[in-house]
Amino acid sequence: MGWSNAFGLLSNVSDRPLHYRFAKKQRHRIDRIVAASSLIPNDPVLNPAEFDWTAMLAENWETIRDEALSIYRHIQAIPPLREISPDHRRIMKDNSWRSFFLIGYGFRQEANIARAPQTTRMVENIPGLNSAFFSILAPGAVIVPHRGVTKAIVTGHLGLSVPIERSDCWMRVDEQRLLWREGEWLIFDDTYEHEVRNDTDEPRIVLLCQVARPLRAPGSWLASAILNYVKRSHFVSEARDNLADWETVFAKAESDEV
Repeated sequence: MGWSNAFGLLSNVSDRPLHYRFAKKQRHRIDRIVAASSLIPNDPVLNPAEFDWTAMLAENWETIRDEALSIYRHIQAIPPLREISPDHRRIMKDNSWRSFFLIGYGFRQEANIARAPQTTRMVENIPGLNSAFFSILAPGAVIVPHRGVTKAIVTGHLGLSVPIERSDCWMRVDEQRLLWREGEWLIFDDTYEHEVRNDTDEPRIVLLCQVARPLRAPGSWLASAILNYVKRSHFVSEARDNLADWETVFAKAESDEV
């Protein structure tokens, strides 16, 4: 979940230009080509050991957690994802899912990076990194069933702060119900239907990384074209503008604390 949805790029397209509607129609065909070119399994949930970069971040999860918790002190100044990306309002009805972006579609959020420099140094070593951010689910948060837009990306969650009642904070991917553990990764293909609930009285915080799927040609050519297109789209530029506005809010929260 996150920017892999391309801010609803291929959903609710009836009022959008012809090239959007064409992309919508071709999505499943493109995904089949990408799947056939994949160098990793096409399963809904993937083994973190398939990715060399997961071990290093897991070994340093407490460092990452400490930076996330320092940022979390200003939770009301961390933007709800639905405010960054209005298209996410179809899957999130309130402000209980907040996202603190370090990198989004290759674009660096320099002020945020300065607040989590060690985390950023580590994620920058991930091959094919697309986006990295702290994803925060408030108590009672519900993200309704939905699908990501492209198999060109896989999504990873590194557990940083997980409610004590773990069984009441979960994610379903396809037919598998998953629970987070602190210091461990969940890696999944978000083109499978998935949903999330936090039925506890504690927040859930993860480091969310979206990474290019390892591919051979011709899938690698298609995936590169898709990601480059989205990076230059109106949806990403709008989100970057919204993030800039929220940076002012976060900076004020920090100055008020001093």
